[in-house]
This record gives sequence, C-alpha cells and structure tokens, in this order.
Amino acid sequence: MVDLKLPKLPDRTPVRMTISVAPELAAALAEYAALYEQAYGRGEPVAELVPAMLAAFLESDRAFAKARKGAGAGKAG
Repeated sequence: MVDLKLPKLPDRTPVRMTISVAPELAAALAEYAALYEQAYGRGEPVAELVPAMLAAFLESDRAFAKARKGAGAGKAG
C-alpha cells in the first residue's frame, strides 16, 4: 500500500436539515444576505449563508472548542 502524506478525505456528503426560525430571525438573515451582497457584489441565498455562519460561530466559541478537545482526549486515533 502506498503511504501518502494526505490522509483519506472524510465524508463530505451534505446532510439536509430543516429548521424553523422566528420571524425576527428570518428578517435579520435576509438583511444579512443583503449586506453580504453589498459587501461582496454577489448575492447568496440565506440557505447558503447559514451553514457558513454556523461554522464560523462554532469555530469562534472557545468553550465549545475546549469541551470538544476534552471529549476527544480519551479517544484512540
């Protein structure tokens, strides 16, 4: 077997999720999408922006990262 430096890529199959949000949040997301288009000159649907927003939020949450790191400490890898 060839010993490649790049490990096997993880499963990247999207998982569809359906959520309901309050009208105020829906309006705020629409406003954000409008500002995004203004900032970057290209519009994106809210449904495309939300996954990136959630990922950025999780990446910036230090308590979550710490808890996640602690939870993975006991796993064999």
